[in-house]
Amino acid sequence: MIPRLQSLPAELRDPAFFKRCLIEYGESALFIDTEEWLSDDNPYRRTLRPHVFKYLDFSRPLRRDELLTYTGLSANRTLLTIYESDFLLLPRKDFGAKRQDFEEFYSPRLKVLGEIVRPELESFLFHFLGEEISVTGHWTASSLKAYLEDYARSIRQGSDNKAMAAILGSADPVHAAKTFLIQLAGDFLLESSAMSRNILGRYGAIQSALFKVVIDEYGYGVHKTKHSTVFERLLERCGLDSSPHTYWQFYLTSSLLLNNYYNWICRDHSRFFRYLGAIYQAETAFIASCQQMADMMRQVFGADAEVQYFLEHVHIDQHHSRMVLDELIMPAIESFGEGIILDIVRGFEEGKLLGDIAEQDFCQQVRWSDNGGKYKTLHPAIYARIKEGSIHPKMQQFVEPRGELSVTHVHDGDELCHIQSGVMRFVTGHERYTLLHAGEGTVIQRNRLHGAIIDSEECVYNIYSIGDHQKCL
Repeated sequence: MIPRLQSLPAELRDPAFFKRCLIEYGESALFIDTEEWLSDDNPYRRTLRPHVFKYLDFSRPLRRDELLTYTGLSANRTLLTIYESDFLLLPRKDFGAKRQDFEEFYSPRLKVLGEIVRPELESFLFHFLGEEISVTGHWTASSLKAYLEDYARSIRQGSDNKAMAAILGSADPVHAAKTFLIQLAGDFLLESSAMSRNILGRYGAIQSALFKVVIDEYGYGVHKTKHSTVFERLLERCGLDSSPHTYWQFYLTSSLLLNNYYNWICRDHSRFFRYLGAIYQAETAFIASCQQMADMMRQVFGADAEVQYFLEHVHIDQHHSRMVLDELIMPAIESFGEGIILDIVRGFEEGKLLGDIAEQDFCQQVRWSDNGGKYKTLHPAIYARIKEGSIHPKMQQFVEPRGELSVTHVHDGDELCHIQSGVMRFVTGHERYTLLHAGEGTVIQRNRLHGAIIDSEECVYNIYSIGDHQKCL
């Protein structure tokens, strides 16, 4: 039993009941597999691969080393869909053609089912934070302020940005940069929606201070200066679509996890003080990283690259960082006591940890996608060992017609894809793939996001679960 769920009524703690509700939630036509890689201006349709739900086990929380597994990806996609049913999302055009989807997305049926499965998905994904982070010792308002100001000084002095280094060192920096922007888009196109959950209610002067941060993000009511509008322009200048969740299939697990985290701590108001620490960390870290992002954009896309979004945040987040500390955190401690400091520190550390996990995941995806040719060349030696019987991995065979699309997913261990007949386009990112013909194949690295589409009248291919591919060479 996931510890936090023990306070729920017994019927809501029944794993079979949870599974029935999850499967029924996934039966909505909005969430079924698609034959397209991208969503065309329809924020309601987002594939969850619901046919796999019945095989997944959410009863034991994920450890840190399990976050990027298939079950982690599935839980994150589903949880973000549930969270975003709280937000008003409307397409830019052809609403009449999408009205049925609109009504289904916000239907009482999906709302109730989502609320039933949400607590278990949250505990499944975020329980590990309590295992990874321990906040101890005697904290005071002054010691917390010194701790946070020291972090701000370290940010101002500069730090390595592994994600930017991965982009600039990529075999295809333009693709890597677009992949990075796609990860940001999942949050930035709905910018501040999560934090706006904390605006309603009544809790004194800090409520008004938080509202000032939100209205900054919303451009003070001027749509063209709204931060999400500025980010839309950036995407469009880079040749990317600016509609929310166009690239749903290409969000990495860790990007979804980070987005879900802020929804989690903002939706559950018992975690408000944790949110104060997390938002301070995010606003402060963004000061340096946005300058680094702007520099990267100019190196990759040229001196006239669209960088207004990032440069504006270099300035505004210096202000926001100071405001969060001076007008939110310190007044909150004065009003509600030093007992809230442990929550503030925990949120700060959780934000740092999840940011590090997302950065590492992105860098690994860039390297793997860059090395598509290398992983293809590993196929002959491993497949030869399978044929000669020196290794005996589990095998699944698939027969698929032209145009059959395998929605992006991950595997929990390394896999070998072998093409018996036909042609497959093995997809490792938006508009990036390795072409596989009969007799060819590739190693699929564990936890790496990928999909496939068939490029022949029929394709027969085998997937071998090889565990660690290096041990098979």
